[in-house]
Amino acid sequence: MKRTRITLVTGLGTAAALALAGCSGGGGTTGGDGGDVTLQMVESLTNPARTELIRGLLDEFEADNPGVTVKLVSPPTDQADQKLQQMLQSGTGVDVLEVRDLTVGPFSNNGWLYDMTDDLADWDGWDALTENARAASESPDGGTYLLPYGFYGLSLFYRTDLVEEAGFDGPPTSWEELLEQAQAIQDPSQNAYGYAFRGGVNGYSNAVIPIEAYVMDDLDLENAFLLEDGSTIFSAPEALDAMELYLELFETASPPSAVSWGYPEMVEGFTNGSTAFLLQDPEVIATVQQSTTISDDQWATAPLLVGPTGQAAQPLAMAGWGVAEASAHKEEAVKLVEFLAGEEPATQFAQENSLVPIIESAADDDFYKEGPWTSYVEMTENPDTYVNVVQPRGESWWTEWGQKADQDLQNMLLGNTTPEDLLADWDAYWVEKYAGQ
Repeated sequence: MKRTRITLVTGLGTAAALALAGCSGGGGTTGGDGGDVTLQMVESLTNPARTELIRGLLDEFEADNPGVTVKLVSPPTDQADQKLQQMLQSGTGVDVLEVRDLTVGPFSNNGWLYDMTDDLADWDGWDALTENARAASESPDGGTYLLPYGFYGLSLFYRTDLVEEAGFDGPPTSWEELLEQAQAIQDPSQNAYGYAFRGGVNGYSNAVIPIEAYVMDDLDLENAFLLEDGSTIFSAPEALDAMELYLELFETASPPSAVSWGYPEMVEGFTNGSTAFLLQDPEVIATVQQSTTISDDQWATAPLLVGPTGQAAQPLAMAGWGVAEASAHKEEAVKLVEFLAGEEPATQFAQENSLVPIIESAADDDFYKEGPWTSYVEMTENPDTYVNVVQPRGESWWTEWGQKADQDLQNMLLGNTTPEDLLADWDAYWVEKYAGQ
């Protein structure tokens, strides 16, 4: 099997996250004196602590750039991508926006994102970035539609207290062990459940993880929705084993309400003690640390769960800041994006938002070598076990796929379809899409 690997951060290397304003012309507004500029910036992964952090950085930018005001729009996470799409389609209300690997393909293909390549040609921040941050900024078509702010990598968050009370010496290392421990902890009469299952928005993304782990021996690392022979991962017999286990995890070791759980509900279920395990990105570290319902000695993280062959597929995921094509103030908008990707703001954002950093020097900080980050260090030190892979998130149909796959997954959880039929449908979908290219 081909073992080309991607290193996210040199020295750390883990794969390791609305109101429409009445704006004139593009997304921003020009003040009455003809000189002041107002930029509107929209985030999509909203939570209160993160919004406060971003607002603080924007205040610094405003202080350094008299005459420029930045308004921050923070729609609820589950609605944010839809709101952003509406704003971009209308051509008003947004200058700078959060662009993720899930949205950069559809947004750029629709002509909604500004190509910053020429503007950034002489930017003095390039040399401070990691190799992968520089690579992530370049789109397959050669354009620069975002500067990344950090990378995401999945790990298993677990309640150390609940695992110990259930009689286990440590966290699970495989999907089968997760099912075993989650079932042992499950006790609905005591409001105790094993796994914070994601059945709502982006639920499909977690469902794909065990499938990729189960087909690791034949997985195409450069397109982790395909096998090396060109067929889709959903067509493999091992995919059915993975999906049947995943369905059992929901039916026997998760809260029934998790059929509609998205990011906020999953994290809340973990921090309030009703669920013992949570599969999430490192940005959740900061959220859990700030929670008043869980203490530091009640939780930890563990490496991503492996499949039957003893390996896990760690998807390369990232996000950043971009500029709307319709913005009337692109010069100022690009300047804001450059500021946010600068050494001090980017390092602060990565650490306080618990992200794998984009700044080369940040990876040597003790911050990334202690506590919840130790699982990421372990995955870095064992790249043959925790193999970095690339999912085809830049495809123009990725948003369509996510909406379809979420609905399909819910239908399976509700008993309206079987794992066999779901996988056959997903296989047919991707075969048809690639055949039409």
